[in-house]
Amino acid sequence: MTNLEPGDVLFIDEIHRLSPYVEEILYPAMEDYQLDIMIGEGPAARSIKLDLPPFTLVGATTRQDCFTSPLRDRFGIVQRLEFYDAAELTEIVKRSAGILEIPSDDEGRWRLPSAPEARRVSPIACCVVSVITPR
Repeated sequence: MTNLEPGDVLFIDEIHRLSPYVEEILYPAMEDYQLDIMIGEGPAARSIKLDLPPFTLVGATTRQDCFTSPLRDRFGIVQRLEFYDAAELTEIVKRSAGILEIPSDDEGRWRLPSAPEARRVSPIACCVVSVITPR
């Protein structure tokens, strides 16, 4: 996070798997653009605050039920994305084949996303987004 530039996007996949320790580090970064770092241990320990530039944090999960409330509540936007249907996947295949200059026909383009395996490569089912703006 210390390498972030103003306006950067930090993407965390499977955000529901973060340890409580990492979540605690994210809270001040999301709320105040700061990292609180503890130096040392016991009574001699001290905290250092590092300023962060304004950034956008995007977290993705397919297990929203496992996503802790304190972290979820800090996100400004929560959006659920649905799987593409066969017609949408066919259009993606057609467009991609055109960009890559790969010959394809309607039958072939329709067969690919209709295969059972195509469901396994569908897009992320659920995405949580936070847009943090400077105060």
